[in-house]
Amino acid sequence: MPPVRPAPMQQPRHQPPRHRLRWVASPPPGAWPQRRKPVAERYSGPPSYPVPPRWGFPNLVWRRPTAVPGTASGEVTAGERLRVITRSLLPVLWTFAALALVASAAEIWRYVLLVRSRDSALSTSVVSVSDGFVVTAGLLTTILSLLPAGLTVWWLLVARHAAADAADEVPPRRQWQVLVFVLVPVVNLILVLPIVAELEHAVLRRTRETRPKPSRLVLAWWGAWVLNWLLLVLVIVWRFRDGVQALADGVILVALTDLAAAGLAVMTALLVKRMSGLLSPVSEKRLRLLRVLKVDGAPDPERRERPASSVR
Repeated sequence: MPPVRPAPMQQPRHQPPRHRLRWVASPPPGAWPQRRKPVAERYSGPPSYPVPPRWGFPNLVWRRPTAVPGTASGEVTAGERLRVITRSLLPVLWTFAALALVASAAEIWRYVLLVRSRDSALSTSVVSVSDGFVVTAGLLTTILSLLPAGLTVWWLLVARHAAADAADEVPPRRQWQVLVFVLVPVVNLILVLPIVAELEHAVLRRTRETRPKPSRLVLAWWGAWVLNWLLLVLVIVWRFRDGVQALADGVILVALTDLAAAGLAVMTALLVKRMSGLLSPVSEKRLRLLRVLKVDGAPDPERRERPASSVR
C-alpha cells in the first residue's frame, strides 16, 4: 500500500483593505430660507406713556435681612450676641467698682473712728451713721457682686465662640472645662490665666502653632484676680481671731478687699472692652451715613452727544 502524503497547507489569500465610508447628507443650497438681517430701529427719544405707569418697585421700607423669618441670615451670630452682652456688662462693672469704693471708704471711716475712740468718746449719732453706712455698703457690694460675675462668665463663653467663628476654627477647650477652670476655687487662681490668654490669642487671630503669650493687660488682670481671692480668704480667716486689735485689723483688711474688688472690676471692664472691640469693632447702629455735597478739583464728566434723530 503506497504511503499517504499529507495535504499541502493552504496559504491565506491576501484581501485588499476595506475603507470605511461615512455618508453625510446635506441639504442643497437654497433649500433653507435665508435669515433676515435685523434692521436697526430708529431712536425716537425716551419712552413716553399716556398715563403714569403702574409697574415699578413696591412701596415698602427696606428691612435688614435678619428681620426676614425662615432665612439663614435670621440666626443671631455669636458676634451680635457678644455685642449685646458687652453693652450690658460694662455699665454693671463700672457700677460695681464705684460701689466697692464706697464700701471701702465706709470701712476706712470706721477705722478712723476706732482710732479716735482711744482718746475721746464718740458721738452716738456718728457711730450709728457709720455702722449703717458700713452695713448697707457691705451688703450691696456682696449681693451685687453676683451680677457682674455671672455676666462676665457668660461674656467669656460667648467671646470664645465669637473668636472661633471669626477664625473659622473650633474652640481649643470644651465649655465644661472653661467653667471648671473659672468657677472652682483654688483651681481658678492658676488655670484662669490660660483661659484668658487663649481667648486673647484667638481674638488677635494668631495661629494655633504659636504658644499663647498673655499681654500686660491680661497679666495685670490676673494679678488683681489673685490678690482679690487672697484678701478674701485672709478676711474670712481673720474673723476667727479674738481681741480688739484683731477687730481693728479686720476693718483694714475688709477695706483692702473692697479696694481689690474695685480694681478687679476696673481691669475686667478694660479687658472686656478691648477684646469686644477687636471682635466687633463698630456697631451697625453707630455707623453714620455719609452724603457727598461737593467735589472740588474733579474733571468735568464726559457727556455723549445727543443723536440727531432724537426727538428731544
